[in-house]
Amino acid sequence: MSLPLQVVTVPTAPYPDQRPGTDGLRKSVCVFQSRRNYLHNFVQSILSSIDLRDRQGSTVVVGGDGRFFNQTAIEVIVQMAAANGVGRLIIGHHGIMSTPAISCVIRKYKAIGGIVLTASHNPGGPHGDFGIKFNTANGGPAKEAVSSKIFLISRTIEEFAICPGLKVDLTTLGRQTFDLENKFKPFTVEIVDSVESYANLLRNIFDFAALKELLSGDHRIKIRLDAMHGVAGPYVRKILCEELGCPANSAINCVPMDDFGGQHPDPHPTYATDLTDSMRDGQYDFGAAFDADGDRNMILGKHGFFVTPSDSVAVIANNIFCIPYFQHTGVRGFARSMPTSAALDRVAKATKIELYETPTGWKFFGNLMDAGMLSLCGEESFGTGGDHIREKDGLWAVLAWLSILASRRQSVEDIVKDHWLKYGRNYFTRYDYEDVDIDAACEMMEDLEMMIADKSFVRQRFAVEDKIYQVEKADNFEYTDPADSTISRNQGLRIIFSDGSRIIYRLSGTGRSGATVRIYIDSYEKELIFEDTQVMLAPLATIAVKISQLHHRTGRSGPSLIT
Repeated sequence: MSLPLQVVTVPTAPYPDQRPGTDGLRKSVCVFQSRRNYLHNFVQSILSSIDLRDRQGSTVVVGGDGRFFNQTAIEVIVQMAAANGVGRLIIGHHGIMSTPAISCVIRKYKAIGGIVLTASHNPGGPHGDFGIKFNTANGGPAKEAVSSKIFLISRTIEEFAICPGLKVDLTTLGRQTFDLENKFKPFTVEIVDSVESYANLLRNIFDFAALKELLSGDHRIKIRLDAMHGVAGPYVRKILCEELGCPANSAINCVPMDDFGGQHPDPHPTYATDLTDSMRDGQYDFGAAFDADGDRNMILGKHGFFVTPSDSVAVIANNIFCIPYFQHTGVRGFARSMPTSAALDRVAKATKIELYETPTGWKFFGNLMDAGMLSLCGEESFGTGGDHIREKDGLWAVLAWLSILASRRQSVEDIVKDHWLKYGRNYFTRYDYEDVDIDAACEMMEDLEMMIADKSFVRQRFAVEDKIYQVEKADNFEYTDPADSTISRNQGLRIIFSDGSRIIYRLSGTGRSGATVRIYIDSYEKELIFEDTQVMLAPLATIAVKISQLHHRTGRSGPSLIT
């Protein structure tokens, strides 16, 4: 009989930079590898943030997008969870599980939370990024109070508990039990099929028979799905190919790789070039790409017709009863993040459904869902989802679009253009200035806020060529959550013009180095004009740069990325 495994307490010293961002703690891999106990400190801070009585004997879900350092981190998490009184871990096979699936499994098994190992759409590999975030019992990202508690603990941590002799086999499905010293019950690890629970959830949301007819029937459409060597690959193969009958060659880059094949796993026209190139010649009717952890999506129509994320959520809202789930539950509300275009607002107004404008971050949507106030939401950063889980969900969005195609039997482009004819069009773009000096970025934002807060700024007029824009409102966006009245301040600088056009400035919280300054531009046209987005928004872009003096203040001549 083997002896119980020893639990040890290891002295450590805190790091000052472990404040979780919008989506957890993200750093370069070398930070996690080279800084002594860097990962251990943060994992202990997560575990210590949970009340000991709640932690004892509890269930926690663990999984990641398969990026470099994923398995090393899971080994540490297992050893530390056991030492800190967690009773059971549920881990995806090979340590891989998509972020939407983790949310699903947390909710299904009534876990107290989950540890998600991903840096989302950031690059992987030894020279890329790694990330770790904590999702709470609702299956969604931790709220600000929990994240702040984790950060406070990380600033004062002096020791962590670990069971160094505990070794788990991630390759074999099933239950593994371990006896620990001074523990009355054995510690259990369950290695589960990463896809099955989540696939079952989707079967109860969509009409799989109608989708199978669309994808493999006599009048089937041809689709192309790019998993970008992230975690979505096994889900695409199992659900779309094996179950719904798509040809196997419809799905590309479906083998998860720890460096994502050397590519940037971001479902964006700039990075998903395998997909955009293959869509151009018109052989495919529908295309989609997913990011590393499977929560983001990009939708394309024939010949690469690009559906903006802002339009995507608006179109789904307008066709929401094509999805059987919503026929049963009804629609409680729509929501978008503040920087996202107001296309969804027009659908909400026409259908008399409540519309919520939240700060960036899926946790704000989750709170409204938990209160029974929200059914469908989206962000301009390629995130779309429903209230079936508490994360954005790339595969859900794709099945939502395919449900609309199955019902309407029109092309993606025709569906979007019909939408514009009915509601008008919101032209939207985002400029990202990445790795900007953080002090310069903060100074610029502070000066900009002082400028727009001055009473004289409202009613100012800006002229570019033959266009004149008059400021109607300017502020730093503040959100009072209608579910629990919590207030979130400093969520982005807004300039709103009399014609409804908006310029928004934000410092992003999901990068790993320097600062990312984001400028969002949103402008509405009631009459349908088939003009290029960048041409349409050029006057507002000129104003945005001029007001902020961004190029001068940051030393940048232009954005790193345009969406």
